[in-house]
Amino acid sequence: MIKIDLFEFNPFSENTYILSDETSECIIIDPGCHNASEKETLKNFISDNNLKVVELINTHCHIDHVFGNKFVKDTYQVNLRIHKLDEPTLESVKVYAPVYGFNNFEESSADTFFDEGDKVTFGNSSLEILFVPGHAPGHVVLFNREQNICIGGDVLFRESIGRTDLPGGNHEQLINGIHEKIFKLDDQMVVYPGHGPTTTVGHEKIYNPFCAITSN
Repeated sequence: MIKIDLFEFNPFSENTYILSDETSECIIIDPGCHNASEKETLKNFISDNNLKVVELINTHCHIDHVFGNKFVKDTYQVNLRIHKLDEPTLESVKVYAPVYGFNNFEESSADTFFDEGDKVTFGNSSLEILFVPGHAPGHVVLFNREQNICIGGDVLFRESIGRTDLPGGNHEQLINGIHEKIFKLDDQMVVYPGHGPTTTVGHEKIYNPFCAITSN
């Protein structure tokens, strides 16, 4: 049984997730821990719960989702896994970080890559990968059908969607991806987004002003 723990980090109020199961193995998704206090919070949670970090995942590589990449990689000696098409997004962060006032950004690089249809495994658990670009060129979401859970990054929020005005963004591509991939999942699928509260696929089909397909 997958357990999901959420931490809200950095000035962008980004959602960092730790997924673990009964084996105590875990993965970290989108570590947004920025300052020493946030890094310590993440580290203490892992230590206090006797978790073993086996992999680091980025749903996409915008600055708010990758602040803690190097910290996690160095602390737990794990690989960073992303979609190949988002490698340029990751590499660009060091260039624009100072513009946002982050002069001490710690650069990281991807070690392995995944694509749609691949699986991320830890302990007795696994997540399937969907490729849903539009917010970022290499954006993926991870889901588990048995538990009806989806780690959605910045694709779909509660009654909103990810912005598409950043480099590599494409509004039509994002909406198509939501309709053709996210909305094909079970209506009871709980979406854990990169910002804000959880939602469900069924709720967004009806109430999302940007991509709803069923009237309320």
